Amino acid sequence: MSDQQAIRVIFVEDEPDVRMGSTQALELAGLEVDGFASVEEARSHIKAGVPAVVLCDVKLPGMPGTEWLNEIRTIDPDLPVILVTGHGDIAMAVLAMRQGAYDFIEKPFPSEHLVAVVRRAAEKRYLTLQVQALRDRIENAHGIQAMMLGRSAQMQHVRETVLTLAGTSADVVIYGETGTGKDLVARCLHDHSDRRHANYVPLNCGGLSEALAESELFGHEVGSFTGASRVRIGKFEHAHGGTLFLDEIESMPMAVQIKFLRALQERSIERIGSNKAIHVDCRVIAAAKDDLKILSDQHKFRADLYYRIGVAFIELPPLRERREDIPLLFEHFTLLAASRHQRTAPLLNRSQLAELMAHAWPGNVRELRNVADRFVLGLFRDSLTSATGGHDMLTGLPQQVEHFERTMITEELRRHHGDVLRTATTLGLPKQTLYDKLRKLRISTDEFRKDS
Repeated sequence: MSDQQAIRVIFVEDEPDVRMGSTQALELAGLEVDGFASVEEARSHIKAGVPAVVLCDVKLPGMPGTEWLNEIRTIDPDLPVILVTGHGDIAMAVLAMRQGAYDFIEKPFPSEHLVAVVRRAAEKRYLTLQVQALRDRIENAHGIQAMMLGRSAQMQHVRETVLTLAGTSADVVIYGETGTGKDLVARCLHDHSDRRHANYVPLNCGGLSEALAESELFGHEVGSFTGASRVRIGKFEHAHGGTLFLDEIESMPMAVQIKFLRALQERSIERIGSNKAIHVDCRVIAAAKDDLKILSDQHKFRADLYYRIGVAFIELPPLRERREDIPLLFEHFTLLAASRHQRTAPLLNRSQLAELMAHAWPGNVRELRNVADRFVLGLFRDSLTSATGGHDMLTGLPQQVEHFERTMITEELRRHHGDVLRTATTLGLPKQTLYDKLRKLRISTDEFRKDS
């Protein structure tokens, strides 16, 4: 069963034979239809957000279809309304489309054309409702959920770990590939701690020379080296009372690691060119792409520093391992980009969503955000991800089928709050088949019940 079939057709036609024949054609195509002889009978079925499309004859006893269109537009301007017209009503139907009708069909019409138009409208309605659900989730998110979006089990675990560690003074190491959001997690640790009113001080250690890294971390006095014309407060000292975040700590020069270890142990620093010890009370959060323990075993990172800073660890999953978060994240980034560029946020179609779900995302969340920017700006042709390496996708058919099934099942479970029977009915699967797929894909229904 396709997603369109969750969308009902509210069909208003006063001629019984036409209503019966059209209803049969739509139902044979797999669409669910509620037929009515007048607007007055159908009116109670229209409300904002209803998962339906309206198929309505123009000339009806009582309220005509064009007048009902205006009424529907005031209730839900995004609800697709398809008008059915006679040959002499084409000009009027065109005017109605300008006023917000989705499309019109001229009598007599072949059943194939009727089904095609209604299917397109149902597809649009489904996507509109899905996007609205995502936007509602984003808008209603609060606290750490608003900062660290994601409904996957991996991200739920990360959020729980962050909240557990935030209230402690423990130093933390965050592991993750480039673009997974290590800085965001560090910021969440700071913002949910008692240190949130003091400075959050980030420093990327990548590419810093030994001299520059030491000056950045500990500061310097006037005249301590050529060009030192004024006192500089280092990052460590600036983070007093707050949090020092060291990204790519594995890139810190060995000589600086020795001085940094001493500063960590004693919680005091000496500026370059000074012998005066300055007490510093700050939390240190480090981030690395590679396992520091392995690097220390290879003598590429000081083992004593690893054991000093490695009190608590947070591992961030790459985006390819939490694909169920892609629709929510992409919608979030699309809304941000639309606001930033003063554009209307466009809607993804089904093929574009499938492309996003199949892409390998080597740049992770950062790459997804860039794709959302290009999507809003219209800077793509046939492929959304071609500029980021669209060829690097899940090429195996079994992989693509599995990820598609996972996405479809989790979305329907979420819509039905973990109700397996209703989900199976919507997907057109026997209940036992759905249970088999849940076991195969390792999907638990418990998390969806919590969302309800």
